[in-house]
Amino acid sequence: MSVRENTIAILVNNTPDVLARIAGTFSGRGFNIESISANVTMNPDVTKIIITTIGDQDTVTKLEKQLNKIVDVLDVKDLTDVASAQREMLLIRMKVTDVNRDRLKQTVDTHGWKVVGTDADCWILEVTGDRQEIDSALTVLEPMGLDDFTRTGIVALEQCKS
Repeated sequence: MSVRENTIAILVNNTPDVLARIAGTFSGRGFNIESISANVTMNPDVTKIIITTIGDQDTVTKLEKQLNKIVDVLDVKDLTDVASAQREMLLIRMKVTDVNRDRLKQTVDTHGWKVVGTDADCWILEVTGDRQEIDSALTVLEPMGLDDFTRTGIVALEQCKS
């Protein structure tokens, strides 16, 4: 079986310590969490956690079984091979100077990124996209004065079923 990145969606009761128990399930079996995002659903008593991890299908199947044993876990779904939208967000702080201002503005406009904060010598940009688009944005912006960045984990939502 091939090793690849897998996306797992987990619905849980919104209770203290549930995220720690889920993370412990991964670390206890020697698997790294590559990215994680979590927030309440339309029901504030239920949280959706999206985790990406590297492994083969046997690994994911074992993790799913272990996750389903946790008391507050309501549902576990492997979205890796399911039609789903998967996105990530990146916030980037850029040093802005007279030398790079025009090039930076043109790059932001060309890619459809957003400027969400400005002052005299600093811009904060918002970039959303799949992992490759996020990595590409970092590559493009680094030589222009990238000062710092933070990125969310993958968020994913299964496509509508016909």
